Amino acid sequence: MTQARPAASTVTFVDEYCQLYEDVFPDVRSFEHFKRVQAGMLSEIKRKTLPAIAKATGESDPQALHHFVAYAPWKMEELRARRLTKLKQVLAGRAFTLCIDETGDRKKGKTTDYVASQYIGNIGKIANGMVSVNAYGMLDQITFPLLFKVYKPHPRLKPEDTYKTKPELAIEIIDELEHWGFQFEVVLADCVYGESSAFISALEKRHLKYVLAIRSNHGAWLPAGSRIRELSWRPFERVFSNGEKETRYIREIVFGWRGSVRFYLITIDPRTLPKDGTWFIMTNLEGKIHKTVGNTYGLRTWIEYGFKQSKNELGWADYRVTDSASIERWWELVFCAYTLVSFQCTALQTGEREPASQAPEVERFPEHRWWDTGQGWKNTLNNLRLILQPFVFGCLLWPWMLLFDLPCLRTGLAQLTSIMNLFHARLPT
Repeated sequence: MTQARPAASTVTFVDEYCQLYEDVFPDVRSFEHFKRVQAGMLSEIKRKTLPAIAKATGESDPQALHHFVAYAPWKMEELRARRLTKLKQVLAGRAFTLCIDETGDRKKGKTTDYVASQYIGNIGKIANGMVSVNAYGMLDQITFPLLFKVYKPHPRLKPEDTYKTKPELAIEIIDELEHWGFQFEVVLADCVYGESSAFISALEKRHLKYVLAIRSNHGAWLPAGSRIRELSWRPFERVFSNGEKETRYIREIVFGWRGSVRFYLITIDPRTLPKDGTWFIMTNLEGKIHKTVGNTYGLRTWIEYGFKQSKNELGWADYRVTDSASIERWWELVFCAYTLVSFQCTALQTGEREPASQAPEVERFPEHRWWDTGQGWKNTLNNLRLILQPFVFGCLLWPWMLLFDLPCLRTGLAQLTSIMNLFHARLPT
């Protein structure tokens, strides 16, 4: 019986991470394509289209990568299950902040499934595009992806589809995550969910704590003879992810009498209440929270910005397929690359695990003039890209080296790449 050949290598830390998923792919060629797509998504190429990824990773046939995304016999559900299993292992039972939000990107025409004229968060207005409801977590200021579901507008429903609102999709996501055994400290979401009684009831039924945005004209039932009371403004320090602070103001709004759900108005200026600097929120958090709830809700904006930055960096909207099944496969591949970066962040490591030992050459990596000394997700991605550079540049230069024999260049790139291969990924065992 003929043994399958080993998959071609990319860079050690990418290969080590992809090894966690190898048995999800039924053949060695599909596994090779998975590794190349992961390396390409992490690389510095601006647009993560499949032709660009093929050039950057040494794949001679870009169409083969398209076949991998659209038609190869691997299942998105199995890839997702493996990713969530490893993520759960890394979290080791720790609770985290869960953020629910929708994300959308502009798409032309009507050939792509579920593209319609709707609000597109990426550009902040109604346009033709595709939208998904996403869940992502935050632990010690490091974000990581969890689940997504495609939002299917009424006009684009297929005969087999059932229309579901964004809050209904969010409830399904929370149910799936709880079934997986993930634990949440608090759920954050914007007013699309804060104004949904079904979504709030679902959180209450599951005994989940939440901080949700609401509209400025949010209504509430008042008992006969009661009134709305606006308490005094109180200053608090809004602490940002980079450690900087800014004074903001918060006041509680009491509808009749204070119940288990409380309402707050947060602003940067209590005199003018600027539209872009004022937020209405509701929460079932308990205790004296006026100094903390503003920062808790502020995490939502920071996580959303972090996710927007991450999805743009990794090519979330760069798919060139039109059917929703292939688009979901692409998005799951992006989530896999996102998770690789998150795994390298110290915050996601358990206290019991020691980082993998690195070679002496690796200890010199921080001497690189562009090495990023920050501890955030983007800082980590910047450094992983530096480690990927020799491999990517070698792939881009290879066609020239086939044309002109330059032994010194060939040998030098090979040596530099071999040093990069001494760097090992931090992964769950």
